[in-house]
Amino acid sequence: MTELIQRWRDTAGAAGASDPAGVERAGARLLAAWQEPHRHYHGVAHLRAVLDVVDAYAGSARRPDLVRLAAWCHDAVYDPRADGDANERASAELAGELLAGAGLPAAAVTEVRRLVLLTAGHAVPPGDRDGALLCDADLAILAAPPAAYDRYAAAVRREYAHVPDPAFRAARAQVLEQLLALPTLYRLPAPHARWETPARANLTRELTTLHP
Repeated sequence: MTELIQRWRDTAGAAGASDPAGVERAGARLLAAWQEPHRHYHGVAHLRAVLDVVDAYAGSARRPDLVRLAAWCHDAVYDPRADGDANERASAELAGELLAGAGLPAAAVTEVRRLVLLTAGHAVPPGDRDGALLCDADLAILAAPPAAYDRYAAAVRREYAHVPDPAFRAARAQVLEQLLALPTLYRLPAPHARWETPARANLTRELTTLHP
């Protein structure tokens, strides 16, 4: 975790955080949240994977440092029993609290909150390069090789172990259908060229297993 927390410090500093103690408090709280025991997919491995994609395509963003902060915060609150976009709204609220406490400029805090909220439906406004990068990174798992995708889907099912199978199948199918209905899963040119086709194939394949 040492490498990961150093990435947090570097990102917060690059974004303009002015309170070192606040940066440390925020990093510790976020890392603790990402390690909660009920997270089978939405844990540290997912955080690291999203950060790695953001780093790989950082040149496409206007403020990659703020996209990295949003990556840290986007699933900071993750309760599988929550309704609708409650987790994203709560994560945005927590981002605002922690980043303000770290001395981040108010405009940057507002932008990170906006980016976090985009992950609720992954509908990115045209021309929003920062939102595109965050959402592309968050959805990168959808384009994984089939075996890795199946492990992801199984991990999500474990996070919803409290939901009876018929209800889970219906809700999961709705999520997949909403993703497939997006005009494009990936907005940035390179991720789109690389990931769009395998991601849609994975989503379609899983969807067929959810409908008898």
